[in-house]
Amino acid sequence: MPNILDALREPWTLAFMQRGVLAACLASVVASVVGCYIVLRGMAFIGDALPHAAFSGVAAAFLAGANLYVGGAVGALVTAFVIGLLARRGALKHDTAVGIVFVAAFALGVLLASRRSSYTVDLFSFVFGNVLAVGWQDIWLMALLGGIVLALVALFWKELLIVTYDPNMAAALGVPVNLVQQGLLALVALTSVIALKAVGIVLVAALLVTPAATGQLLARSLPGMMAWAVAVGLLSAVGGLYAAYYADVSPSAAIVLMATALFTLALLLSRTRARLRTRAFARSGGPAA
Repeated sequence: MPNILDALREPWTLAFMQRGVLAACLASVVASVVGCYIVLRGMAFIGDALPHAAFSGVAAAFLAGANLYVGGAVGALVTAFVIGLLARRGALKHDTAVGIVFVAAFALGVLLASRRSSYTVDLFSFVFGNVLAVGWQDIWLMALLGGIVLALVALFWKELLIVTYDPNMAAALGVPVNLVQQGLLALVALTSVIALKAVGIVLVAALLVTPAATGQLLARSLPGMMAWAVAVGLLSAVGGLYAAYYADVSPSAAIVLMATALFTLALLLSRTRARLRTRAFARSGGPAA
């Protein structure tokens, strides 16, 4: 037993692991909450698009010597605004607008990055993620942005809820649907920037979608779905970092694969539960005539 406890405690005696788990948990909580709206709206593609688009802002800020998080946030927010503008005016279908704009934004980021003679760790850690390299300044910025996102979700809870489930009814009740939808894109953009350092552009979509999808399998209400999503996100962050520490693998990939494993477990559980209900219903003879 002492050996097991020592193994559990050992990773957290290291300063970089302590910072890493804080950053991963912050990113997981915020991404899990916002991800629920993405999953319910069928907007998983946008969860992949905006992190890629943020890279243009990261690259521009890097060349200008500015804060990379601020640059990423600006890049993602501008992209979200352009996507919403194109889709709202009916010029393009929403998924088409997303596909065109985010590819162009990511290409711009690559072009800006190519102006440097060599790739740098600071810049490309945002592409592949390096949660163990975060500093306290990164964590404070993530906490600030995360607090803003969660505060906005709480402040506009009713509007986001009704627009997510029934946009037509929301419009009939006088809710500014287009403005709320644009606001949701902005929340996704900010969340993407928060999670960039933790898991990188390539894997942010998984952090946004997978815990939320797991919550959807286990809960029937939005608050319940969010609670499960946050629990899965936190467990994935901690479990993934344990796996990375002892197996000497990529922390970002380990976090995402841990979330995927929990989703698979929830999927199997939900299907088993559905089969048991069907059998119990059949044995009872169904509803009375």
